[in-house]
Amino acid sequence: MRSYQILAAGASPQLVSADVPDPGDGQVRVAIRACGLNFADLLMQRGTYQDTPAAPFTLGMEIAGIVDKLGTNVSHLKPGDRIAVYSGQGGLAEFGVFDAERAIKLPETMSFEDAAAIQIAYGTSHIALDHRARLQPGETLLVTGAAGGVGLTAVEIGKLMGATVIAQARGEDKLAVAKAAGADHLIDASEDLRQRVLELGGADVVYDAIGGDVFKAAFRATNPEGRLLPIGFAGGEVPQIPANHLLVKNLTVIGVYIGGYLKFRPEVVRNSFETLFRWHAEGRIKPHISHVLPLEQAEEGMRLLKERKSTGKVVITP
Repeated sequence: MRSYQILAAGASPQLVSADVPDPGDGQVRVAIRACGLNFADLLMQRGTYQDTPAAPFTLGMEIAGIVDKLGTNVSHLKPGDRIAVYSGQGGLAEFGVFDAERAIKLPETMSFEDAAAIQIAYGTSHIALDHRARLQPGETLLVTGAAGGVGLTAVEIGKLMGATVIAQARGEDKLAVAKAAGADHLIDASEDLRQRVLELGGADVVYDAIGGDVFKAAFRATNPEGRLLPIGFAGGEVPQIPANHLLVKNLTVIGVYIGGYLKFRPEVVRNSFETLFRWHAEGRIKPHISHVLPLEQAEEGMRLLKERKSTGKVVITP
């Protein structure tokens, strides 16, 4: 089979020929039909992601496909089942072996591409806004990087939860994508974010995927008792948070890492995915996929993420 692998620490990924793996105890082998790309895949290439596996390993964190073979002690799945798996690695290949307990059966109406695009981006936003920030109807949600893979889902889910959504992104095209997802107010990245948000009444919840100066401006535009979710640092700088300002405005900064829940409360992830798949079946959410590329163009997909030329998700179809 073909597999897009990091062969050694610090090395660039390569498309290589590899043996088709056999599933072990509690595992399933999946014929992979789609794999969503994430900013974390870029971090893994640099060795800076918190869960970077030891080399050699196959990139690709979220997959959808068809159960091809069962390992021992797997009774809830059968060959031919259409499933999604938040795998953490192994997705950019024609076949992969994954823990069966992570697999979720797909609704008949859900395509493999949508299933691969929903898990991490929508799961992160749903867990962040619902389970962690407890976003309430009528509150104002500020989303930075609102046309990106996770930001766009935060706009959509925030609107579904009854919030007024302020979307910040760079350029008319990306702002148009955020508006189509349900954003009530649009702020270009060239504008004064703090001033514009304050003019709109301030933010009760901040969902920030950028970090750096963007987080600082959003922090200063947060209302008393507001909650801030530092989701990612696409701008390259991890913000340092002034604790004295937290005291003055009674603010809360909330950490969110969906992968962490797989280790200590996996039911949070499973419950979130089941909710999201139901919403998709009901037509309430629809992932925005800007590019669908074959496995031999995985490098091009990574470049689109790195240069921020995609909106929503990039999906690879092995």
